[in-house]
Amino acid sequence: MTKKELTSIKQMRLNTILDEATTCLIENPGASMNEIAEAAGIGIATLHRYVESREQLMVHLSFRAIEVVAETIEPIKLDETNYESYIPKLIEALIPLGDKIYFLDHEVSVNRSKEVEEKDQVLREPLLHAIGFLQQKGYFRQDANKNWIVDVLYSLLFLTWQQVADGNIARNSAAELLLSTFYHGFKQN
Repeated sequence: MTKKELTSIKQMRLNTILDEATTCLIENPGASMNEIAEAAGIGIATLHRYVESREQLMVHLSFRAIEVVAETIEPIKLDETNYESYIPKLIEALIPLGDKIYFLDHEVSVNRSKEVEEKDQVLREPLLHAIGFLQQKGYFRQDANKNWIVDVLYSLLFLTWQQVADGNIARNSAAELLLSTFYHGFKQN
């Protein structure tokens, strides 16, 4: 079923199912389609009305994660005169999406779909550009690979999201903690 074939109500329902499936698969990567349907609060027949197979579900989940992350980071622009504010704004916006970040960071590489990989690369481009710019300005080390920095940031975002969800980190101090951790590994002395 393509997005064009879905009404807005059905698309909203699919998005809810995909969001619940993401959470389920983070907790149990080997979850069966039945377990995923149960976690989403629907029957297996309803799940199969939206996706025909686990492989198709993974593709839908990847596109959903890309869509949500892209919508979140789109308004956050790199201001070349105030570039120090870019990473803190980005982190603040992305912590609540740690599950989506985790899914992208792990599932895109596991489930090789050329279309998903291409969309993920498009999603990463502005961040890679910003990291490169910050390296040129001496804000980040120039000897660190940009992709590695982004992967570390993604990992820290997921860990922070997970710690907040588990109640180990206060939501209002999460961004500061993540920034401190991130900067001490990459910030120029």
